[in-house]
Amino acid sequence: MDREIVKLIAQAGGIAIFPHVSADGDAIGSSLALALALKNAGKKVIVYLEENIPTVYRFLPGIELACFYDTQDEVMDINIALDTGDVGRLGTRGDAFFEAPCTINIDHHVTNTKFALLNFVDDMSASTGEIVYTLLKKLKLGIDRDIAACLYTAVSTDTGGFKYSNTTSETHRIASELLATGIDIGELSQRIFDNTTYTKLKLTQKAIELLELHENAKLAAVAISQADLQATGAKDEDCDGIVNIGRSIEGVEVSVLVKENAEEVRVNLRSKTHVDVSEVAAAFGGGGHKRAAGCTVKGSLQEVKEQMIKVLKEKLQ
Repeated sequence: MDREIVKLIAQAGGIAIFPHVSADGDAIGSSLALALALKNAGKKVIVYLEENIPTVYRFLPGIELACFYDTQDEVMDINIALDTGDVGRLGTRGDAFFEAPCTINIDHHVTNTKFALLNFVDDMSASTGEIVYTLLKKLKLGIDRDIAACLYTAVSTDTGGFKYSNTTSETHRIASELLATGIDIGELSQRIFDNTTYTKLKLTQKAIELLELHENAKLAAVAISQADLQATGAKDEDCDGIVNIGRSIEGVEVSVLVKENAEEVRVNLRSKTHVDVSEVAAAFGGGGHKRAAGCTVKGSLQEVKEQMIKVLKEKLQ
């Protein structure tokens, strides 16, 4: 962890935290954990969101520290972007992020553009949660059960419950330290991984019906329209994890989910062993990891789906 970043955070009186748009378990868990620790240290702290926290994570401690950004809000000493690969991933909060005299970018995505005044990007870390854990240790801030619950959520979700190839011995060491605080991993895991809504089940059923296999069944593709969401009663957040349906099929190397938004299409990419999907996402202005990445593309749902299938077929040659 960069000493200057640690020093500046230790000295700051007010800090705002900015997770990426469509915040996942790592972004939310990391942000709330850092916010709670800084609040315990006597600092003024707030987490600025782009959208509502997904239902699955609303049980986490520290949620009261999160809100939507308002132009009338006080400018903090430091603004910290967490788990955010580029400025575009801050959405409408992009300009607000740069209003602070000091900006810090903490992330683990190899495609990070290092857009802040100070940047700490460790692409060897399985999650931003791991980096925040290290930061709290460097700041000599205690990790209580509430903070540990948030960090465990961050680490476990970005490693797929410690199943993905980004899981390391350091990941398990940190998880062990978090468990030592007394958190109930049975309850946490049930809430995070084994709790779904009926509407998401209906959307999952629809996604299976729409799933296509290409390139000798090595490529799985699903396209979800706004009409599909309306027909199933599902929300945008219910699309989380749908891309893994294709990835779980025997013989499939790459899975892609394209989801229609108002004027653009959100693309989620997953691979198993050798295709670097972060390269594909980066080519369309997105980013991520070798095995999990995403981007947002202008165009119709069908156009983007065909475009992605064409590019991924080339990767599979």
